Amino acid sequence: MSSDGSGRQPKYRRIAAELKAAIRSGRYGPGDRLPGENDLMAAHGVARMTARQALGVLQTEGLAEARKGAGVFVREFRLIRRRGIQRLAADVWGQGRSIWAADTEDREPVVEFLSVADEQAPSAIAAVLGLAEGARACVRRRRFLLDGKPVMLATSYLDAALTAGTAIAEPDSGPGGIYARLADLGRKPVRFREEVRSRMPAPEEADRLGLTSGTPVVLVCRTAYTADGHAVEVNEMTLDASAYVLEYEFDAP
Repeated sequence: MSSDGSGRQPKYRRIAAELKAAIRSGRYGPGDRLPGENDLMAAHGVARMTARQALGVLQTEGLAEARKGAGVFVREFRLIRRRGIQRLAADVWGQGRSIWAADTEDREPVVEFLSVADEQAPSAIAAVLGLAEGARACVRRRRFLLDGKPVMLATSYLDAALTAGTAIAEPDSGPGGIYARLADLGRKPVRFREEVRSRMPAPEEADRLGLTSGTPVVLVCRTAYTADGHAVEVNEMTLDASAYVLEYEFDAP
């Protein structure tokens, strides 16, 4: 790995920092083409691999995207600010609003229902939901898009015996989504627990989210609980890490 004359950082990092500064200053705006590999090689006296790595940094950080045969461009997509606590307030879904729509402000979200099925609950999910081994789960799989771009995959698991014959077992669960329908059934969620981690995507995830090479995903696993502490839903979400800001605001205990 080459480094600059001072030895403080790799050359590709220095070039990437200069490009990011140019984006912040407005020299390159949303949709503008960035200098290509040949341009960077000539301007900085570096090898092609170094120039490629510099552009790769911007792509990995979600600032730029490669367009086949055209070059690397400043991303036009506006980041989604996912407010992890406020979005789950009962006055969001309780008033018929989608918690997903609460993330998107003035932008129009699209939800693709990939499938809704009655399946055997995975052992780990069954344990959380308090189901017997081999019990059935209502499994809802969706893909979420914003500005035409896929940004999240989500799979919800619920007790099939509870949801059978209800709107939860249908593609369109109605105003307020499944939490409002659970409330209708007397199983209103009042507490939530989320686990967050990150990894590189599986090939199928990268394909469904349209991820560029090197882009990681954020995994959020949310469990919804009733007032008596019973888990009524497990939702496993896979987020395009370059599309989201995860925000958590809360009072100190």
